[in-house]
Amino acid sequence: MKIYTKTGDKGTTSLIGGKRVAKYHPRIEAYGTVDELISNIGLLRDQDIDHEAKLFLIQIQDKLMNCASILAADCTDCKVKIPKILSEDIKTVELEIDKMETLLEPLESFILPGGHPIVSMCHICRTICRRCERIIIKLSEETPVPDELIIYINRLSDFFFVLSRKAAKELNIDQIPWKPSF
Repeated sequence: MKIYTKTGDKGTTSLIGGKRVAKYHPRIEAYGTVDELISNIGLLRDQDIDHEAKLFLIQIQDKLMNCASILAADCTDCKVKIPKILSEDIKTVELEIDKMETLLEPLESFILPGGHPIVSMCHICRTICRRCERIIIKLSEETPVPDELIIYINRLSDFFFVLSRKAAKELNIDQIPWKPSF
C-alpha cells in the first residue's frame, strides 16, 4: 500500500465517516494541532529525562491519538470504533501534576520560559496544548465535542507547566520570575 493516495491533491480530505472537507476545515485544524502536540511531545521524550516521565509522555501521546480520532470522526454510526477520553484519563493527569507539585516550592509569580532545552520544550508543549484547547473549544461551538476531551487538553497544559518546573529543579536551572514593568 502506498502512503500517497492523491485524493487530497485538490485541497480536500476525508473525515472518519467518509465526509470530504477542505483541508482548512475546523476539524482538520483541531486534530492537526493535536498531531503537532503529539510530535513535539515526541521531541521532549527524546531528551535526557527520567524514565518514568518518558513512560508518562508515551501514555499522553496515546491519549492524544484518541483525541485526534474523536476530532476526526464526523458520524453518528461510524463503521470504525472511535476511542474515548474518560474521566479516569483526566484524573491520571491530575495525580501526576499533584505528585510533581509536592517536589516544588509554591509559585509566587509568573516565570519566563527557558533556561535549558528540556524546560523550553515543556513550555512549547504547554503553548501548543493551549492552542489545541482554543481551537477545540471553537470547534465545539459548531459541533459536539466530548467535555472530557476539552478537560483533558486543559489539564495537559497544566501538566506541561509543572513538568517544566520539575525539570528546571532537577537540572538546577533558575526559573526567572516575570517582573512587570509599570
